[in-house]
Amino acid sequence: MQDILLLMQDPTAWIALITLIVMEVVLGIDNLIFISILTNKLPPENRESARRIGIGLALVMRLALLGTVAWIVQLTTPVFEAFGHGFSWKDMILIAGGLFLVWKATKEIHHNVDPADHEEDFIASSVTTGFTAAIGQILLLDLVFSVDSIITAVGMTPHLPIMVVSVIVAVTVMLVASGPLARFIEKNPTIVMLALGFLLMIGTTLIAEGMGMHVPKGYVYAAMAFSALVEVLNMLSRRKRQKEKAAKH
Repeated sequence: MQDILLLMQDPTAWIALITLIVMEVVLGIDNLIFISILTNKLPPENRESARRIGIGLALVMRLALLGTVAWIVQLTTPVFEAFGHGFSWKDMILIAGGLFLVWKATKEIHHNVDPADHEEDFIASSVTTGFTAAIGQILLLDLVFSVDSIITAVGMTPHLPIMVVSVIVAVTVMLVASGPLARFIEKNPTIVMLALGFLLMIGTTLIAEGMGMHVPKGYVYAAMAFSALVEVLNMLSRRKRQKEKAAKH
């Protein structure tokens, strides 16, 4: 308790906390897009509960990982070497998560482009195992992002309370924003394809980082922001044309 009071009086601790919260929220955007697309595939009555349960369990898992932060840091130690690069457990987790994202995004893009191809299989799976599968996939992907963000957090501050507060705030923001984002994506079908493109890019980035290639996150998020801005302009243009067409009739 005394250590926490001392931290609260330390300006550098507050700077580290604010920085970590911003970082966790920004990193959570990737996860939030995936959660929104995934839960929108469920029946309407199950979507909100799936988002809340998935994000709630993700918070528990992140806090549990913070409790083993000393072990998490050791995941950066190389386990074997191939192609001139030493692969650690962190690298392998990033590669596995990236491959999962690429597979999932590709599968969803294929369904959106040709929905009639596997319509019966898709409906059956979404009704019978969709809810459990959605929760499992949310936790699987959050594990990948959690390991990456915790290792980054350890490099920014040695204080566990700061990490815990930043994680709680970031996941709370995700919980609040998940519903509006999911509804926005549902009401604007063209956004779905853009979001799936984001997931492909994020998955490719994770694979590249796992292979030892550093990809500046600023470039990735700048590209995502620019693409989103272009799509917003397209949406405004379409709405204006629809209003003009309705006025003529």
